Amino acid sequence: MKTNRLCIATILGMCLISVSAFSQSETVMASNVTTVPGSEAKPAEGEEEKQDEPTFSFSGSIDTYFHSSFGTTNPFTDGGYAPASAFANLKGFGLGMANLIASYEGDRVGFTADLVFGPRGRDAVFASSQGIVNQLYAYYKLSDKVTLNLGQFNTFLGYEVISPAVNFHYSTSYMFSYGPFSHAGLRADFDLGGGLEAKLAIMNPTDMVEFNPVNTYTFGAQIGHSSDAGGIWLNFVYGDQDGKLDKDDSAYDEDGELIYSSGSLFQVDLTTGWNLTETFYLGLNTSFQTVATGEAFVGEGNIQDVDGDAASFFGVAIYPKITLSESFALGLRAEYLGVKNYHLGIFETDDDGKGSVMEFTLSGNYTVGNLTFIPEFRIDMTSEDSFLSSSGKATSMMPTLNLAAVYKF
Repeated sequence: MKTNRLCIATILGMCLISVSAFSQSETVMASNVTTVPGSEAKPAEGEEEKQDEPTFSFSGSIDTYFHSSFGTTNPFTDGGYAPASAFANLKGFGLGMANLIASYEGDRVGFTADLVFGPRGRDAVFASSQGIVNQLYAYYKLSDKVTLNLGQFNTFLGYEVISPAVNFHYSTSYMFSYGPFSHAGLRADFDLGGGLEAKLAIMNPTDMVEFNPVNTYTFGAQIGHSSDAGGIWLNFVYGDQDGKLDKDDSAYDEDGELIYSSGSLFQVDLTTGWNLTETFYLGLNTSFQTVATGEAFVGEGNIQDVDGDAASFFGVAIYPKITLSESFALGLRAEYLGVKNYHLGIFETDDDGKGSVMEFTLSGNYTVGNLTFIPEFRIDMTSEDSFLSSSGKATSMMPTLNLAAVYKF
C-alpha cells in the first residue's frame, strides 16, 4: 500500500510540471481547402481565365516500440501484458504501423485515401475484412461554407486519434479506446465564420465501414470554435449499434445461448485545449457513453424487451504539456474512467457492476528532424484488483513502459 501511494504521489508531482499535446483534430483533410470569392485575377483581353490547379499530396508515418509491464499481467487483454486500452500492447520489441496518405485537392472536389499496415493499423480497423483502409472518402464543396464528405473517415469525437504521429502520448486513453474509431457515411461540414464550425452526419453503426449488416444508422454532430490560442468542440453520436432481432431468425448463437441485442448508444464528448503561455499547453477531454437495454430471444420466435438499467461510462482526462526546448517537450495524461452495470468488461467491478480505473501517463517527446522518440511511463490503478503481479497475486496496479520511435513525412 505504501508503494502504491508513493507511485501516485510521484506521478501527481510530475503533473505540476507536465502537459500533453492536443490531438483531437482529424488528419488534415482535403475539405479544408477554401477559396476567397473575388480574389481571382481577371485575365488580360484574349486570354482564357485560368482555374486553380489541382494538387496531389502524399504523406504518412511509421512507428515502432519497446514495451514492458515489469512482470505484471492483465487477464482482461488478449496479450496480457498491457492495460486494456488500444495499441502498444505487445511485450518486448514490437511494430506499430505504416501509414500512407494520398490526397487530391481540386477547386471543388477531391479525395483522401489513408492506408495502414501493421498491428496498430489492424487494431484500428478491426471491423473491416480488408484491414488496411483507415480513411477513404471523397468531398464536394457546395460552397465556400459547406462541404459534403462521403465514405470512410476517422471519428470527430475525442482528444486522441489513431495515428501516433499526431498524438503526444504513444499509448492511448480509455476514452479513446472505447469511443468510436471510424465511421462510414455522409458528413456535412459547415464553416459558420469567426472560427465557428459544425458537422452533421448520418453513418453506419460505429466502425462498420465496409457495409451495413444490421440495417440501423447512427447520427453524429459537432459544434466547435477554434482560434490561434486553441479551441473547444462538443460532439455527439446516437444510434443502435447491433440492429434489431427478427423473430424469423434463430434464437440461439453458436454456443447454444439465447441471442441478445443491445439498445441504442448515446455518447456526448467535450474536447478542448489552449496555449496558456508560449511554452505551456493544457488540454481536457470528458466523455459520457450510455447503452440502453435492448431485446432478447426467450425462445424460438419469441422476443421480449430486456428490463434493467443502461450500461454506461463516464471519463475525464487532463493533458498538460510543457515545451522545454525546440526539440524536447514533457507531457502528462491523467485520466479517470468509471463504469456502471458492467459496461465494457475491461476490469473488475463490484457486485453491482460498478468500477473505475485511473491512469497516469508521463511522456517525453524528443524530436530530431522528422523523427520523434517517445519514452513513456504509465501506471494504471483499478478500484478492484484487476491485474496479477509477477508473483501471481491479484493487485490493483499495473506499471508499464513504452519506448517508441515515430517518423512522419
